[in-house]
Amino acid sequence: MTNNDALRSIAYLLHVPDAKLVEIVRLGEGEITKDELLAFMKRDDEFGYVPCPHEVMAQFLNGLVTYKRGPKPDALAPVLDIPVTNNVILKKLRVAFELKDVDIASIIEKSGLRVSKAELGAFFRRPDHRNYRECGDQFLRNLMKGLAG
Repeated sequence: MTNNDALRSIAYLLHVPDAKLVEIVRLGEGEITKDELLAFMKRDDEFGYVPCPHEVMAQFLNGLVTYKRGPKPDALAPVLDIPVTNNVILKKLRVAFELKDVDIASIIEKSGLRVSKAELGAFFRRPDHRNYRECGDQFLRNLMKGLAG
């Protein structure tokens, strides 16, 4: 899933105005303008489309966690997970929306897919772990649709 697709999907999920999305990036220690955000939100076949850089997406995801859960008590700036992969997006959504494994499995099951606890755990492992598994676009899309619906 491209950063632009994920950004659009999360924006739809949140039901917030564009100005709030810019504020969420700021919460993640980033700085973008509303015009830049609108260019990132366009589809790749639309005029004015600009690919969303990994750094901006990582800042948006960190800001999303802060927006949904509040600032961390230690007030340290969160680490940017670059490059932003589907697994990183999945991890940040889990933290932001305070989802447990059973919650994610239930949401995915409603979309017609099934995921075991072991498969789900593999998405959250480090990429160099032998049981690591890449999160697919379909899985991530179905999770975001389930969260929105």
